[in-house]
Amino acid sequence: MDRVTDVSRTPVQAADAGQTNDNDYDGFAEAYAADNENNIQNAYYERPAMLALAGDVTGRRILDAGCGAGPLSAALRDRGADVTGIDASAGMLALARRRLGDDADLRVADLSDPLPFADGAFDDVVASLVLHYLEDWGPTLAEVRRVLSPGGRLIASVQHPFTDYALRDPRPDYFATTSYRDEFTFDGRSVPLRFWRRPLHAMTDAFTAAGFRLCAVSEPKPDPAARELFPDEFHALSTSIGFLFFVLEAPPSPAGA
Repeated sequence: MDRVTDVSRTPVQAADAGQTNDNDYDGFAEAYAADNENNIQNAYYERPAMLALAGDVTGRRILDAGCGAGPLSAALRDRGADVTGIDASAGMLALARRRLGDDADLRVADLSDPLPFADGAFDDVVASLVLHYLEDWGPTLAEVRRVLSPGGRLIASVQHPFTDYALRDPRPDYFATTSYRDEFTFDGRSVPLRFWRRPLHAMTDAFTAAGFRLCAVSEPKPDPAARELFPDEFHALSTSIGFLFFVLEAPPSPAGA
């Protein structure tokens, strides 16, 4: 699974996919990665926000959960982190390996399944626009909690729940957890992507049920560098809600443990 942009977005109210399987990134990996590389949503809004929340990552062991073609992994590695990437799409991982090199630790893994890592293997897990692909966050967050060392962090971004509520027609039940499908266009090709929306309290309840402490909730604005590159989109992102960001902590071990 990989992250999503809002480029060429046409809402489609549907519970499931038809032909061209939803979220089958192998079928459009190259086009998606090219778009993701430089668009305002990812390159000048979501990734800078994730990096700012991560702060100084020198020497930290980081799992990029849903790494896609590896742009966030590369940025974290450039900042001194020891990065491991997982993604459900072999096609996206092939692009990540092209970017990161043959010695990069990249593995095909689905976040709905147990993670192939030992307990406490990472200091941080970054989940960039990936949790909203999952109907049930519980098993995934439990696994993330397991592979984090005491005091480790989960840094996550998701589609803002108010965006999913306010921009849908007809407007959905805000308090329900429901699926929906959007059609995106990458390199002239229409692609269906399926997501799950849930209210804010369902998100925070899932985090605390998995044993996390909520450290920060962020609603950032885009990088000012995007103002001249994308004047219309910059104004829209600077004045309306897009994504929602969380920093969660796995509680440290008790003193003396």
